[in-house]
Amino acid sequence: MEKWFLTMKKADFNKIAEKYHISPIIARLIRNRDIIEDKDIDFYLNGTIADLYDGILMRDMDQAVDILKDKIQDGSRIRVIGDYDIDGINATYILQQGLGALGADVDTDIPDRIKDGYGLNKDLIDRALDDEVDTVITCDNGIAAAKEIEYGKSCGMTIIVTDHHQVPYEETDGEKEYLLPMADAVVDPVRADCEYPFPRLCGAAIAYKLIETLFEVMGKDVDEVDYLMENVAIATVGDVMDLVGENRIFVKQGLEMLRRTSNLGLKALMECTGVDPQTLSVYHIGFVLGPCMNASGRLDTAKRTLELLNAKNRRDAVMLAGDLKALNDSRKEMTQRGLEDAIEQVEHTSLMEDRVLVIYLPDCHESIAGIIAGRLKERYYKPVFVLTQSEEGIKGSGRSIDAYHMYDELCKCRGLLTKFGGHKMAAGLSMEEANILRFRETMNELCFLTEEDLVEKVSIDMQLPLEYISEELVQQLELLAPFGMGNRKPLFAERDLKVLNPKIFGKNRNVLKCTVRNSKGTSMDALYFGEAEECLEYIKGKSGLSITFYPGINEYMGNRTLQITIVNYK
Repeated sequence: MEKWFLTMKKADFNKIAEKYHISPIIARLIRNRDIIEDKDIDFYLNGTIADLYDGILMRDMDQAVDILKDKIQDGSRIRVIGDYDIDGINATYILQQGLGALGADVDTDIPDRIKDGYGLNKDLIDRALDDEVDTVITCDNGIAAAKEIEYGKSCGMTIIVTDHHQVPYEETDGEKEYLLPMADAVVDPVRADCEYPFPRLCGAAIAYKLIETLFEVMGKDVDEVDYLMENVAIATVGDVMDLVGENRIFVKQGLEMLRRTSNLGLKALMECTGVDPQTLSVYHIGFVLGPCMNASGRLDTAKRTLELLNAKNRRDAVMLAGDLKALNDSRKEMTQRGLEDAIEQVEHTSLMEDRVLVIYLPDCHESIAGIIAGRLKERYYKPVFVLTQSEEGIKGSGRSIDAYHMYDELCKCRGLLTKFGGHKMAAGLSMEEANILRFRETMNELCFLTEEDLVEKVSIDMQLPLEYISEELVQQLELLAPFGMGNRKPLFAERDLKVLNPKIFGKNRNVLKCTVRNSKGTSMDALYFGEAEECLEYIKGKSGLSITFYPGINEYMGNRTLQITIVNYK
């Protein structure tokens, strides 16, 4: 059951509206997002790439670029070692492109999810040594690879870490001791000693900052690498980073670039998935293009997505894009089967009583455990770990809710795990099979979540009568885009609505269309996406429906009409 509440934050909305030439409704929405100071409002509404912070402000960035400048000038072999997800692949591509443009002798390697596991390992270092690589630069990984880096350093390698994950730590008497790897440079804005003003960047954004800074240090035109912002945008959305501050600017700018991209691989992927570049949005990256790019790392090799980004002719691009779409279609089927097995387990065993769900699916492909965990979290609104059988024992992925810091909680039972990492909302882990039951028991024994924490909160921006909705308001709402994690779509509410002519549409019968009318007689078309049959059953015979919604414009055969999309109902 959801709990709805109105966000009641105070400000002089008329004054803000007048100053920034916006509607008082838009001013209220901005305040609801905790954007208060004039400089922050201005940045939110008008921020451009000129407002991005200088990468040199990151701890160790100066060391990293000095080392790379020397290595490029010496002709040393440099290898970029990335990760197999959408962030790691795009970060790898950014470093490869940027270093290559500066004349570096550079190549790439990405671990295999099944054979290598996450991040830097001894085999990857050995592979680099066999190829006479002088310098390794990691992206989207490396912060937790202290032993592997120590091994590489003992073999005479230069190693630079670029990452955005939490620095591992040990806690004694409430004091945290952070365990930084002994690399030649560690560029990670979440380091406790890093004073970079916006630490919430993805791995690809940090890779971009490094290339940008390196171009400046080597006296090259930074504009030459502007095009890589489209890869930062893909990674930021795909890795579900908060769309605030610099992230919002990267995504806003990146979306504009993607709409006219010259990257043959991205063009082919849009074409084969039916995405119109002109209407490309955060949604398409998050739910259409992104899953295809991630599918290669899940079911095949992430190098295939890197090949797509590097495609030099249309024929190769079309073939690779088709392969990725087919892999993603296969991934969807596997996910559905795994999800059904998990739901069966939760609803027919004592698991249902647990506050932290630990579900063992031995036959599930380890690469989709995180997706299944995310779906279960949405269904039950509890932290979820999905564990699977792998060649090296048990592997798992976790997805969390707002009140539960997953990485911190895993730190409390590190003795049961062979490896783990992550952040507040997601984590990955490995363990011995014998520890599964103990892990489930311990996570629940240590769990502090209350009944209140386990009720999903629906935060409503304001009550908005239907008669206040206009085309001008819908257009002004676009000032707040792009929407996503951390900058959600505005959510309005209206009560006591009559529902007229409800009908179900769509090949999966998952769209409900109706007309809603309020007590003042204002009517508007409405759509609901999801469990349409359930929604129809619920509204039958109800005279006063309360809904949350966001407004939009329906364009059909040249006609533009206002309509709302229903998000929640009761």
